[in-house]
This record gives sequence, structure tokens and C-alpha cells, in this order.
Amino acid sequence: MNKLGVCVIGLAVAAVFSRCAAAEHPRATIDNGKIKATLYLPDAKHGFYVGTRFDWSGMVSSLEYAGHNYYGPWFTKVDPDVTDFVYKGSDIVTGTCSSIMGVPEEFTTQPDSLPLGWKEAKVGGTFVKIGIGALRKPDDKPYSNYRLYEIANGGKWTVRTTATSVEFTQELNDPGSGYAYLYTKRVSLVPGKPEMLLEHTLRNTGKRTIATSVYDHNFTSIDKLAPGPGLSILFGFHAQPVAPFGAMPMKMAGDRLEFPRTLTGQDKVASLFTGFGSSAKDYDIRIEDRRAGTGVHIAGNRPLAKVNVWGIRTVISPEPFIEMTVAPGSEFTWKITYDY
Repeated sequence: MNKLGVCVIGLAVAAVFSRCAAAEHPRATIDNGKIKATLYLPDAKHGFYVGTRFDWSGMVSSLEYAGHNYYGPWFTKVDPDVTDFVYKGSDIVTGTCSSIMGVPEEFTTQPDSLPLGWKEAKVGGTFVKIGIGALRKPDDKPYSNYRLYEIANGGKWTVRTTATSVEFTQELNDPGSGYAYLYTKRVSLVPGKPEMLLEHTLRNTGKRTIATSVYDHNFTSIDKLAPGPGLSILFGFHAQPVAPFGAMPMKMAGDRLEFPRTLTGQDKVASLFTGFGSSAKDYDIRIEDRRAGTGVHIAGNRPLAKVNVWGIRTVISPEPFIEMTVAPGSEFTWKITYDY
């Protein structure tokens, strides 16, 4: 193994050990009198998340409202040798790129789920993941968003906090791929309401058009209750699963996705849904848990491009996608509202 390989592995292992000392991870807590939320902040050395899959900004590690908590770790351990996640006894063990929680977002091009510039990049060249930076292409192996890539250029991060908001800005210029951007995400709590807003602006400051999609993974785990009877997901459109659920423990009741039994062991649910139209009003998803007597309404101001639902015994995740094409010198904005 060359020195670079040893260095990358050493950094990954060090990052995993650093997670054990939670006090070391930069964070911010915001509170509007109704909601209290804690967010981990981007930091290449001490950040909780140092993977190369999800946007580093806006990771909500906890959100408390009316005695309930909506987010938190859905895994119990982290191992850099793991791809995505595995079960080891009673533990759920994640790899570095999947060790995230809350409402993280991932940018990826469609239909191949590739990063910006991956196809054009030569071995040793760079490609771009928005919210992370310019990554090094190490070899000719197919791209995997579970693989930890070297960050050649993480750009410049700026974080501004108030009592009720955290604003993240990343400025990146990658001459190797030709992509450059100014990306801003503001996470705020609406005064006097149990609402959280994610407001985004992506300005293309480079020479190449940015054509990408972005989705929110929505790792929802209300009071750590396993998905099961009493939990449902209601879509704001006539949702239709792309394939039959088969033996998976979920069913459709009208436009409502329900769970006839509790997910246990290595149970997994996953499905793509169609039925949405071209209007932003269809970006409307409600997670309701009658056992806890609470839920969350997720609404976006852009049309849906794709919708997935994924879950295991510790978490349920509706994944709404939007698409954007941003010409050089132009910008694209979008907003997601979470009403608890």
C-alpha cells in the first residue's frame, strides 16, 4: 500500500475514534421556544460527519418538540471497513459515508446517480459533490456513494448562527472539473411555530452548467419507536409503488403507506413511488405516528422528480428528489418546510 493509501485509511479510522468523544464535534443549538434543535457543523478535522456522500451542512442530530424527539442516530457503531451498513449481533454498524442522521441531503446526477464531472474525470482528476467539495478519482472502478474518496478541495465554509438559525455557506472553485459554485443553506426555526425551514441557494460561478438532482433522506425516528402499526406515511398525490411490496412489511391504504407489523431484526422496506405531477403542491409528505401522538409534515416549493421510501427497524425515510439546471452566472433556490 502506498503512503497516500495509509494516510486515507488512517484519517478514516481517526475520524471514527473521534466520534466517541462527542464534545469534540462542533455543533450549534437553536431554540424558538417551541422547538429545540442541535446541528453538527462542517469541520474536516473534528466534524461528526466526514463522509463523501451527503452534504456536510445542516445535519440535525436532535429536534425536540412537545416532549418528543424526531431525529438521532439510527446506527450504533461506525466502521470504515463497512459498505453502507451491516448487522452485527444487536448492533447496526455503518460505514463512514452512511454515518449520518436527521435531514441530510445528497446531490447526484440522474439517471446514473453520478457526481458532477465523474464521467469526464481521468484517474487522478477531480469530480464534484455539492456540499462536500472536489473529490479525487482514484481509479477506474465504478462510482459508489458508499466509498470514501479523497477530498482534493473542500472549498471554504462559513457558518453564521443566531438564536433560531444556522446559515451554512460553501464556496468552491475546482479548475480541474470546471465546476464552481456558491452554495448556501439556512436552517431556521419559525418564530412562535413548531416549524423548521431549510432554505437553499445554489449560484453557479463556474464555466459549466450544473445539472443535478438533490434529495433529502429524512432519517425519521420519532422517540426511537420502530416502524410498525400506528406509523404511516401519507402522500399528497395518488402514490403508486413501482413494484409489488412482496414480503416487505408495508401496504398501501389509499394514498397512505402503512406498516402491518413492527420491523425487527434485519427487516427492510424500500420502494420507489410514482403518481406525482409537475406541480410543487405534490411535494407533500406526512409522517404520522399514532403511538407517539405526533408526526411531521414535509413540504417543498419545487416539483418532485422522484420519491423513494426506505426503512429498517430503527428509522423510516421518505426521500423526495428535485432536479435543477443552473447555467453559469445563474442561481437556483428551493425551500423545504418541516411542520412538527
